Amino acid sequence: MSDCIFCRLAAGEIPASLVDSDEQFVAFHDLHPQAPIHVLVVPRRHLASLAEATDDDRALLGHLLAASARIARGLGLEAGFRVVVNSGESAGQSVFHLHLHLLGGRAFDWPPG
Repeated sequence: MSDCIFCRLAAGEIPASLVDSDEQFVAFHDLHPQAPIHVLVVPRRHLASLAEATDDDRALLGHLLAASARIARGLGLEAGFRVVVNSGESAGQSVFHLHLHLLGGRAFDWPPG
């Protein structure tokens, strides 16, 4: 989708501070971090939100979670990290391309938000 900023980032049309990538995803530092470490893990294929995912997306979703864990280890987050997916405007999703927020480097409270 040519008007989707995350599609353009994944295609390399917009520069980003890359952390990791493969044929299915890109991961980069968030421009407006909510924690000392805040990485976005974004699938290369456009999927507007988690709410639109189907059983056909199971392998991709698992791949994104496994990549998030690997990235967290690589960033030294062995003490703990949080992975957040906002799905829909009322949940705080502002870019309508599925993405995982990998957050770490500080303590988190529960319940969130």
